[in-house]
Amino acid sequence: MAVAGCPDYFLLHPNYQQDNVDRAANHRQADLIGPSFQQSTNQNSPSHQEDDVDLEALVNDMNSSFESLYTSCSVQTESTSLLHNGQPPRPAAYHTHAQPTSQHQRLCRSQPMHILAVRRLQEEDQQYRTSSLPAIPNPFPELCSPASSPTLSSGSFPQCQPSGKYIIKIFSEDGMGKVVEIPADMTARDLCQFLVYKNHCVDDNSWALVEHHPALGLERCLEDHELVVQVQASMTSESKFLFRKNYAKYEFFKNPLNFFPEQMVALCQETSGTIPPSQLLQNFLNSSSCPEIQGYLYVKEMGRKSWKKLYVFLRRSGLYFSTKGTSKEPRHLQLLADLEDSNVFTVITGRKLHNAPTDFKFCIKPNKVRNEVKELRMLCAEDEQSRTCWMTAFRLFKYGILLYQNYKIPQQRKTLLSHFSAPVRSVSENSLVAMDFSGRIGRVIDNPVEAQSAAMEEGHAWRKRSQRMNILGSPSPLHASSLSGVIHRTQLWFHGRLSREESHKMINQQGRVDGMFLLRDSQSNPKAFVLTLCHHQKIKHFQILLCEEDGQMFLSLDDGATKFTDLIQLVEFYVLNRGVLPCKLKHPCTTVAL
Repeated sequence: MAVAGCPDYFLLHPNYQQDNVDRAANHRQADLIGPSFQQSTNQNSPSHQEDDVDLEALVNDMNSSFESLYTSCSVQTESTSLLHNGQPPRPAAYHTHAQPTSQHQRLCRSQPMHILAVRRLQEEDQQYRTSSLPAIPNPFPELCSPASSPTLSSGSFPQCQPSGKYIIKIFSEDGMGKVVEIPADMTARDLCQFLVYKNHCVDDNSWALVEHHPALGLERCLEDHELVVQVQASMTSESKFLFRKNYAKYEFFKNPLNFFPEQMVALCQETSGTIPPSQLLQNFLNSSSCPEIQGYLYVKEMGRKSWKKLYVFLRRSGLYFSTKGTSKEPRHLQLLADLEDSNVFTVITGRKLHNAPTDFKFCIKPNKVRNEVKELRMLCAEDEQSRTCWMTAFRLFKYGILLYQNYKIPQQRKTLLSHFSAPVRSVSENSLVAMDFSGRIGRVIDNPVEAQSAAMEEGHAWRKRSQRMNILGSPSPLHASSLSGVIHRTQLWFHGRLSREESHKMINQQGRVDGMFLLRDSQSNPKAFVLTLCHHQKIKHFQILLCEEDGQMFLSLDDGATKFTDLIQLVEFYVLNRGVLPCKLKHPCTTVAL
C-alpha cells in the first residue's frame, strides 16, 4: 500500500493495517452484544481491559501515526536494516504479548520496506534454488550457444531453421528438366557440384544456377552462398531454375579494368592519375569493397513507358540520381533504389516491350515483388561494358566479403587436393617453346626465324601425309563420307545451325569474358563455318573458308596463310596461338542436357 507524499519504493507492512482492522471489529462486536455480555467478558478476562479502546480514540491515534509516518518518510534513507526475509527487525513488545505496551509502540512495529532490496533477495533466493538442483548433462553439447557449455540452459538451444528435404526442378538450355531432392541447407554451389557429378560435366568452377522469371523477362545468377530453398520460396509457380555456364561470375577479380572503366569509377577521377587505375581497383577488390560508381543511365518512370537520362551514383547505401546535373551534394541526391532487400536482374526481353532506348537493359527487383512489373526499377545503359560495370558493382556493394570468399573457395579446394594427388607440372602459355626432334636428342629452338620455319615444315608434313593417304585410296579429309568432315559436330563448342542473334544471346548468358567462343554453320555460305569470339565485352565473328591447294581442301581463317584439315585442328591451334584473332580461345560456350 503506497502512501501519498512518500517515495514509490516505500510500502507499509501489511500487519499494520490488519491489526487496526481487527481492533475496529472487536469494538463493533462489543457494541452489538450489549453491556451485560461485555461486562461479563471483561470480568472473566481482565487482561483485555487495557485493549478496550473506543473506535473514535483509535481513529485519532491512527491519524497521528500517519502524520508521524509522513514526516519520517521525508527524512528516512535507504539504509533500513533487513533480515533474511526482507522484513525489518520488530520490537520486543511484538514478541512478548504478556507485557503491556502502548498503542504507539504497537504501531511502530510496521516499518517501510525497500522494494529493490526485496527484489534482490527474491532473485538471490531463486538463484539459490536453481543452483541447488542437480546439473543435467547435455547429450548434444554442439547445439549449445556457448561451445564449452556442458549443461543445457534456457538460452543454449539454437534458433529454428528449415529442415527436411525439398523437391527442386532444374532445367537445362534445351528445355529439359530434372527433379532433384535436396536438403534445406544446400547452397547454390553445392547443387551445381551435385549436377556436375551426376551429368559427368567438366568441373571448371564456372557452372551456375540461374533464377529465371519468364513472366517478367528477368534472370540472374544465384551467388554460391545463397540457399536454394530460400530463393525458391520467393519465386512464383512460373519461375524456374536453369543450370548453365557463367564464366564472368568472378572474372572481375582477375581483370578489373575490363569491368570497371576508368571514367565510371569516382576515385579514379578524384586522384587525377596519381595512382594507376588498375592498382586502385585491385586494392578495393582485395579489401572486398567497391568504389563509388557514377555515370549516365536511362531510368524508366514508375508505371509509365517514358525514360529519363539521369546522372546516377551507386554507393553502399543505395542507388541515387542527381537533380542538378552531375552534382554530388547531398541536397541534390535522391534515392532510386535500395540495395539491402533487392537483387539486380538482367532483362532478357526485347527493347520494344519496354520501349527501351538501348538493348542493354537491367533492373533492380525488390524481394517482395512477385509479378508486378510496375514495382520494378528498370534501367538502361549505353553499352554492354557499362551495364556489366553497374551490375558487378551492385553485387559487390550488396555481398562484399562473401563474393571474395566464394571466389577463393575453389582455389583453396584445388590447393588442398593437390597435396593428395601426384604432382603435375604447371604449364604457362608463355613457357611454350619450339622444339626440334629431328636428331637423336631433342633441343630447344631459340632462334625465332628457325622456329617459324620449323612450324611451316610441320604444316607441309601434314599436307604430305594427307596427300599420301589420298593416293593410297583414302577419301578426302573434307569429303562428306569421311569422319573428319563430321567429327567436329561431336564437340561441345560446335552448335550447328545457330543464328547470329542466338549466338549473341548464348554468349551473353554465359558471361562476356575474353576468349569465350563457339563455332557454328555459316548462314550465308553453306560450305563455310563461323567462329564467334568475345573480346573486351564485344562479340566478333570470323568466317572460316575452304581453300584448295594441290587438289586438297583445307580450312583457313586468314585467307589460306594457315591451313587445317578439320575444325578440331583449327581450334587446338588457336587455343595456343592468337594468330589473326584479337585473343586466344579460352572458354568454349557449351550446353549440357540434364
